[in-house]
Amino acid sequence: MGWSFKIGTIAGTALRVHVTFALLLVWIWLMHYRVGGTSAAWEGIAFIMAVFACVVLHEFGHIAVARYFGIKTPDITLLPIGGVARLERMPDEPHQELLIAIAGPLVNVAIAGLIVLLLGASMGIEQMAEVEDPEAGFLARLAGVNIFLVLFNMIPAFPMDGGRVLRAALASRFTWSRATQIAATIGQGLAFVFGFVGLFYNPLLIFIAIFVYLAAAAEAQNAQIREVSGSVLISDVMITKFAKLDRSASIDEAIEMLLATTQREFPVTDSAGRFEGLLTRDDMIRALKDKGPDTPVASAMRTDIPRIHHRKSLENSLRLMQQGNVPAIAVVDGADHLVGLLTHETIGEMMMVRAAAADSFRFGRLRRYRSPQV
Repeated sequence: MGWSFKIGTIAGTALRVHVTFALLLVWIWLMHYRVGGTSAAWEGIAFIMAVFACVVLHEFGHIAVARYFGIKTPDITLLPIGGVARLERMPDEPHQELLIAIAGPLVNVAIAGLIVLLLGASMGIEQMAEVEDPEAGFLARLAGVNIFLVLFNMIPAFPMDGGRVLRAALASRFTWSRATQIAATIGQGLAFVFGFVGLFYNPLLIFIAIFVYLAAAAEAQNAQIREVSGSVLISDVMITKFAKLDRSASIDEAIEMLLATTQREFPVTDSAGRFEGLLTRDDMIRALKDKGPDTPVASAMRTDIPRIHHRKSLENSLRLMQQGNVPAIAVVDGADHLVGLLTHETIGEMMMVRAAAADSFRFGRLRRYRSPQV
């Protein structure tokens, strides 16, 4: 996810933090400082860190079940409203997504239950409800937050777990794409409700509404891509006209090509035209800053870019792109010669064309149906 940075790795999964999370910490510190000074401010930070430790455990609940079904999770990204675990591929069956989705909230149920057992009779429901009152007790408030996380995550809207549970339930009766469209529409409707309520009560709900709306739209688009990708060949959608760099070229030459074109990614080939790597705009800037303009592109390019034959289906390339989290895929022929590129933008443009064609077809059918009445 963009605007995030890695802070560590746990059991093979990278833990990333979005930059907006830092803004949350600053806001928490200032709010508590205004109420109780420096000690209250640091206590507020400690509490929010404990909350997000529970969020990480929540995400590893998803990860544990996903790994049981053979699905790897490259990373977790912490956001101000929670965490997002990125799966390398979607589950094959609706019941798999259902189990993966509910595993996270069950972790929060377990955490809250353990705290209740630990505190026993000394903790009441009133204390758990007062999560913003430091006098209610650290552990009691933490139990209350975990209960809130269960209720919040089960809202039937993407990217919350409830949205995925809803899709899994709908997928038992409809196609995956149709189930996603219905769940996304419901999620976007709830986003409007959150935004409207936020105008009168809590501005944070407006932020949540925007995030939910965009996440629902992204899920709907991904479902559309998945639906058509099995019947589309890579050669039908790949980019065939692009600038490329020889492995002997320098960073200075690469920057000149960057300024002369609209490309952001440049394939690097050998003298025979075989693909060797990919040089992105960020790679150029990094190499120019650290090593200078005369640095060979071969020492700055990415070599982890997947290769795929141009006669494969688009579905295969989407899986590779998702698993590797790469900006592009090299399309090659039988001799490993570079014949095209497949990027996220290419796929997006393909979906827009297909959606326009589908709308035109539906309009044409409607016009033909009505024409005898004119």
